[in-house]
Amino acid sequence: MLSGRFRQELAYFFSGLSFYTRIPCPQWVEYSPNNLNKSRKYLPLIGLFIGLFAALVFFISSLLLPASVSIALSIIATVYLTGAFHEDGLADCADGFGGGWEKAQILKIMKDSRIGAYGTISLILMFGLKFIVLWELQLVSESLLMLALIVSHSLSRLMSSLTMQHYVYVSELTSSKSKSVTSLHLSSSEMLFSVFPLAFTLLIFTKLSLLVSMVPVIVLAWFLAQYYQKRIGGYTGDCLGATQQITEVFYFIILLAFTLNLGLY
Repeated sequence: MLSGRFRQELAYFFSGLSFYTRIPCPQWVEYSPNNLNKSRKYLPLIGLFIGLFAALVFFISSLLLPASVSIALSIIATVYLTGAFHEDGLADCADGFGGGWEKAQILKIMKDSRIGAYGTISLILMFGLKFIVLWELQLVSESLLMLALIVSHSLSRLMSSLTMQHYVYVSELTSSKSKSVTSLHLSSSEMLFSVFPLAFTLLIFTKLSLLVSMVPVIVLAWFLAQYYQKRIGGYTGDCLGATQQITEVFYFIILLAFTLNLGLY
């Protein structure tokens, strides 16, 4: 029999896992706004599992198929696993900030379920850039590529969580699907707990390039949050999706640059 505290933590984790991915909750986990809110401390851990899944798909595929196909399958696998949750946010964000001038107009465009030119172009560019950078990383080392997938998915989701922690949610909570994960802030101890899976992963692999490449990503995430703050006075769920996607691919770029130009590995 699971202890009450451990069972509650599992409920938090599975609530978050079912929200951010297509993986369903166990039947014993009841839906609760509090469970979903508290699940945010497991967001980097969930990202770690998504990254491991991406790396596993690449590894298995590469045993039978060319690297280019394996990379494409890895990207497709993560999109399927997450239900394009973050990619949808990126597209909506691109449409909103690209086509809107004032806060109300930006928010209205982002709530539109239809995708516009900015959103379409952003997805094409994002997937294209992601594929190219991952291709270049595997030319350096396939193991480096797989490690980059694992770390980036966790780190990028941590960046979204930090945005939620330090900025204000500006969309209407009553009509937002993200209200249960944005309505409350985590405690300092919960945020530290949230960082642990990523820190532990970096400690295991002990590659300097993986650690150093995080610094520019953190800076970029801060600039993105400041941009949202300036344009709309805070962030929306779509902004979080955009932050995850942008910081994920930016981590690949920085890692590749450091590896090729500074000899870090």
